[in-house]
Amino acid sequence: MDLTLAFHGGAGTVTGSRFLLSAGANRILIDCGLFQGLKELRLLNWRPPAFDVRSLDAVLVTHAHIDHTGYLPRLVREGFRGPIYATPATLELAEVLLLDAARLQEEDAEYANRKGYSKHHPALPLFTTADAEAALRRMKAVDFDEWLDPGGPFAVRYQSAGHILGSAHIEVRASPGGYRATVVFSGDVGRYDMPLHIDPVPPPPCDALVLESTYGDRLHEDTPLEEQLRRALAETVRRGGTVLIPAFAVARVQLVTLMLRRLMESGALPEIPIHIDSPMAVDVTRIYQRYLGSEELDSDVGGHASRSIFPRNVRFHRSVEESRALNDLPGPRIIISSSGMLTGGRVLHHLRRLAGDPKNLIALAGYQAVGTRGRALLEGATTIRMHGEDIPVRARVISLDGFSAHADASELVKWALSGPGMPETIFLAHGEPDAQQALAARLRDASVPQVSIPRPGQEFTFIPASRRWRSS
Repeated sequence: MDLTLAFHGGAGTVTGSRFLLSAGANRILIDCGLFQGLKELRLLNWRPPAFDVRSLDAVLVTHAHIDHTGYLPRLVREGFRGPIYATPATLELAEVLLLDAARLQEEDAEYANRKGYSKHHPALPLFTTADAEAALRRMKAVDFDEWLDPGGPFAVRYQSAGHILGSAHIEVRASPGGYRATVVFSGDVGRYDMPLHIDPVPPPPCDALVLESTYGDRLHEDTPLEEQLRRALAETVRRGGTVLIPAFAVARVQLVTLMLRRLMESGALPEIPIHIDSPMAVDVTRIYQRYLGSEELDSDVGGHASRSIFPRNVRFHRSVEESRALNDLPGPRIIISSSGMLTGGRVLHHLRRLAGDPKNLIALAGYQAVGTRGRALLEGATTIRMHGEDIPVRARVISLDGFSAHADASELVKWALSGPGMPETIFLAHGEPDAQQALAARLRDASVPQVSIPRPGQEFTFIPASRRWRSS
């Protein structure tokens, strides 16, 4: 019985992770994310899956980010009826993220129809709140380090990846008959020695490691995070400007807010108003707060585990009216809003208002995928297109690179080789081509036996005699 591994997403791009592991009639899908960024990628979300979703025994989710979970509502809508496994914290976060993603899909479709700028008549959401709720009902919790039987010849174990709360790498042991093989899926690998999140657990020995490569061609700045943030914000605060931080609602908002609290309590920055304008980020932070002091989060957020991540001068904005009230407030102040790559949500209305004033600062606090507004700003765009209009950009734009929750190139190699044995084969996924090529060179220099960069849709078959993988 052949063991095959197919790459139906996350191949040659940083989004849409979907990896199909098959042994005869048994199939499990690892991650089920949305494609984001370039229009040609986003359109892939509308294509029917390249495999029969009804044939899947289970879906295994590494963590809650939308590029790893965002297609789950559509998968269920297409007919998937099996269980979806994830860690308890991932289940909590996924409920917030998927319902928010569904709401944005519905709101964007309604706005496009009302304004008439969509090429489709009528514009439709990719999935609805009802679809998201149906997906959430299929989700089941699996604890770290406990073995799970998802059906067929597979045994599965989750271990902490240190990327966000609940994130895991997934070990799959396959026994299809006559031989055994182990495949590890990294999910997104966290960084070492970071505040809030613990270090990633080393991978087990394996025949194949599917390794993310988001930052495979770069190294993060080694300046302490607090100093990076202070240095970036101090000038804007002095001149009375507004700082807009588009930040991912999971992990990034919490880390940025924690660093702001430390800076303001120490006097390194004045205590100016901080506005978290994202109902999702507020809900996520409360989940984080509950896990402080657990084995998943570093308890040292300022003395002891019971302390809050939030500074005392933070204000929360849940309703649309509360968000709009920010339009009338002068600087200096800080607005933190999602999405982190400026692909949608309330942050676009703040960007539209603030981008034209050189007194303001747009601080990008994470990875910006090709084709996103965040990437365009990072590359020096002087106008940005939103809701059918070109908006001038005169505000200062910077990248807070050190705040990324992704391991950089050296950390990825360190983690991949930190286990008790070197992987026989490493497949590079979830990265852009330049990053993958650069990381492949580093891994080959480290004497990894086989390094492969799969193409979209490519399938590999395990060869037991050689412990290698052959492209089907």
